[in-house]
Amino acid sequence: MTTEPEDAAHRSEDAPTHPVYPDLAGKVAVVTGGSRGIGAETGRALAAQGVAVCLVGRDRPALFDVAESIGKQGGTAIGVVADVTDTAALDRVAERVADELGPVDILAAFAGGQSTPTPSPELTEDRWRQVLDADLTSAFLTIRTFLPGMVERFSGNILTLSSSAGRQPGQANLAYGVANAGLTMLTRQLATELGPQGIRVNCLAPTTVRTEKVAAGMSKELQHKAALRHPLRRLAEPADIASTAVFLASDAAGYLTGVTLDVAGGRITN
Repeated sequence: MTTEPEDAAHRSEDAPTHPVYPDLAGKVAVVTGGSRGIGAETGRALAAQGVAVCLVGRDRPALFDVAESIGKQGGTAIGVVADVTDTAALDRVAERVADELGPVDILAAFAGGQSTPTPSPELTEDRWRQVLDADLTSAFLTIRTFLPGMVERFSGNILTLSSSAGRQPGQANLAYGVANAGLTMLTRQLATELGPQGIRVNCLAPTTVRTEKVAAGMSKELQHKAALRHPLRRLAEPADIASTAVFLASDAAGYLTGVTLDVAGGRITN
């Protein structure tokens, strides 16, 4: 008798473990959007590789909880509260990282997530600007802050976080789709410019990820229906995205740059 595999709502205990990449030990990473979800899990996964991690976000208690949990597991992490759409705030993050951790080797610009559906005729100018700032401009400003040091050292690894919404029209609002499509081109353009300077730039594009927000806001029934739209018959867990991010940051992906990986359980949208 054949049965459908359980969806991710019932499989959190099956989240993947992370392979070991010895080349990452001793490096320094900055992860924005680090207070929860994909950013937090990426911070944990990098720390497990021996990377010293700076987690950046706006939710102070959540951010420090993640940093503390990493410390309890034997890793090194600090939490810095900052708005990544604010250049001055990012400069302060850079100063603290330099003082406490050292030069940044890995930058995961993962802040964003303004995907709430809104019919385009109802999308206001203010909301349009808010979404583009949160999802696209924030990545540009974050990269611009840390890029000079990477250029100076002729070494660095930059990761951006897009979405399937930037690959094909879907239910997310128009501004979110445009911002995420922009992240893909930002990644390709930077990879072309920075490759000769020893810096790799890659992008991850997940479909629905069962973050805390999704688990709380989507019923079990809707999660199951969404899972069945993926060939692997489950939603992604944050650890699925984090595993891919760690791979891209490692020497195992040393010949990959300018790539957008659809971390989508087989639901390729382009």
